Amino acid sequence: MAIKGQKYKTYSEEIKKEAVRLHVIEEWTYRKINEHLGINDPQRMKKWMRKFREQGEFGLVDQRGRREAYIDQDRYVQKLKRENEMLKKCLEIWMQEVKNRSIKSLKLLPLATPSAAFANSSRSHVAATTPI
Repeated sequence: MAIKGQKYKTYSEEIKKEAVRLHVIEEWTYRKINEHLGINDPQRMKKWMRKFREQGEFGLVDQRGRREAYIDQDRYVQKLKRENEMLKKCLEIWMQEVKNRSIKSLKLLPLATPSAAFANSSRSHVAATTPI
């Protein structure tokens, strides 16, 4: 419980990111990180790591005083940007597949001039329509 008039220590976003980096990349323990960065609350690192796992770096930003609409809108924009990048990559892959298929199908077609192909199709049409 908080005591009336008690001041809480706040930590900057850079300290939070550094703490998460030390734990994730360099595999430091929570205790060692707390001692190194001067964090007094032993549970603080667990809370930061949980927020980082759930929301990424956005979870480490102090969101007090921000409206929910702005937070949701920022997340939505980030989600749309990621989705857009993924769709661009898919489009590139699909276009490459179409190009490869069209090249393969052109290689399978017999080499004939357009006039010869037209003549062959008109003869078969004439032969099919003339009575015997």
